[in-house]
Amino acid sequence: MNIKPRFFSSNQHSARVFLEHEDATDQLTGNIVEYLSKVHEQPIVVLCIGTDRSTGDSLGPLVGSKLLEKKIENFHVFGTLKNPVHAVNLEENINHILKTFQTPFIIAVDACLGRLKNVGSIQIGSGPIKPGAGVHKELPEVGDIHITGIVNVSGFMEFFVLQNTRLHLVMRMADVIAESIRNASIVLEKKDIFRQTKIFKTNSF
Repeated sequence: MNIKPRFFSSNQHSARVFLEHEDATDQLTGNIVEYLSKVHEQPIVVLCIGTDRSTGDSLGPLVGSKLLEKKIENFHVFGTLKNPVHAVNLEENINHILKTFQTPFIIAVDACLGRLKNVGSIQIGSGPIKPGAGVHKELPEVGDIHITGIVNVSGFMEFFVLQNTRLHLVMRMADVIAESIRNASIVLEKKDIFRQTKIFKTNSF
C-alpha cells in the first residue's frame, strides 16, 4: 500500500476513474489498452501487491484472485488471496519475475491512501509505485505502469485507517480493475500483440 502518489513526475501521464461513473470499467479498459498497445514482444505481468490481513490493503490480492478466476491466458498474474505479494516477499517475487520472463512489462496493482475527494477513485499511470510508503516501509519500486485504488484518507494513523476501510469499497474497486484488465486483454488479443511475447519458463511461483 502506498500513500496517494507523490510518485508522478512531470513527464508521466496518468488518468483517474471514479467508481460512481457508469462507464468506469470502460474508461479504465481504454486507459489500459492505450498503455499496453505500445508493448512489443514483452510478456505482460500483473503484480498485485497487498495482504488479506488488512481490509484496505487487500485490493491487490483481490484483483489477483479475480484475474485467475477469469483465466486470462495472455497475462501472468502474481499476488492473490491464497498467495499474496506483500512487504515480506515483494523483493523475492520481483526477482523471480525478472528471472522467469524476458524483459517483462509489469503492471503493478496496489491500494493507496489519498485526499478525501479522491477516495473511491482508481488511478492509472506510467512508471512504478513505491509499495509500503503509506505505512512507512522501505520497499523496492516496481511497475512499468501502475493501477492504484484510493481506498481511504491519508495523513493520520495510516495503519489504523487501512484496518478500518470498508470492504464493500475495496471489493467494488477490485471488480472494476479485474474486469478492465480482462477486457483490455481481449481487445489486445484481437490486435495480435501477444504473438511474439517471450518467456523463459512457465510461471510456477
